[in-house]
Amino acid sequence: MTTVPLRLGISRCLLGDEVRFDGGHKRDSFLTDIFGRYVEWVPVCPEVEAGLGTPREAMRLVGDPQNPRLVTIKSGTDHTRALETLTTNRIAQLMELDLSGYVFKKGSPSCGIERVRLYNEDGIPNRNGVGLFARAFIEQFPLIPVEEEGRLCEPTLRENFIERVFCYRRWQDLVQSGVTRRALVQFHTIHKYLLLAHSPQQYEVLGRLVGQAEQHRPKEFAHRYGELFMKALAVKATVRKHVNVLQHILGYFKQRLGAHEKAELLGVINDYHQELTPLVVPLTLIKHYVKIFDVGYILNQVYLNPHPKELMLRNHV
Repeated sequence: MTTVPLRLGISRCLLGDEVRFDGGHKRDSFLTDIFGRYVEWVPVCPEVEAGLGTPREAMRLVGDPQNPRLVTIKSGTDHTRALETLTTNRIAQLMELDLSGYVFKKGSPSCGIERVRLYNEDGIPNRNGVGLFARAFIEQFPLIPVEEEGRLCEPTLRENFIERVFCYRRWQDLVQSGVTRRALVQFHTIHKYLLLAHSPQQYEVLGRLVGQAEQHRPKEFAHRYGELFMKALAVKATVRKHVNVLQHILGYFKQRLGAHEKAELLGVINDYHQELTPLVVPLTLIKHYVKIFDVGYILNQVYLNPHPKELMLRNHV
């Protein structure tokens, strides 16, 4: 899948460490027991690392959405500066670790990435907040896939996040080995159908960019491609787009199938289109025929195996 192990940041409480304000944890069994087999976790608890202790008084975000303060609920103690100092130092450390993704704790005033409660000066809440540490991380690492553990309960979002993590790692490998035009064309080629399943429009944009590679400085070009590549994958894949990809792949060997085999495969794709079966069903049959007929171009497509099959992500989308 990749040349080096995946290294991901994670809110420490999600691993079962008792670091929450009440002395508890929020261990997530999928992250620890299943996905954890394929990654090296880098645990972070900004509040503990800022010296706020465990247990500690509960805190909340207060004030301007773009420049909120972190204040304790009962005593009104402002811990903003302590957390900002920790954040600056911790992000500098994380820059050295070559992260491929990050899983944040939902709703946390330090780690939530969206819809965190933000209180105005009258104590009235809204959902416009972003955790202080999470905001700084995303600003520093805009291409790194990030997600909250709560959203990972939804199969489509889980599959998309993990898919992006593996893709970003492959992109990191390419950048670190040196982005030549030939290497970039190959990278773009093997991701063709995966990109089409997410955003046909962005795939076309990326294709034009690759065609103009010699007109750009290598470093600037690599940055631009990586930016658009991750943007494309952030677009949600849909059943309709997956069906389009499956039919495109079928075109490579359709004439070599007997009438019965062709009807069976088309029927399985239609069942998926009608959402009667998950994606893994037509995809398994497609991969079977791709191997039988040794369709090299398709065998090399990341779309067929974007992440370890043991994660069973496509069993639920």
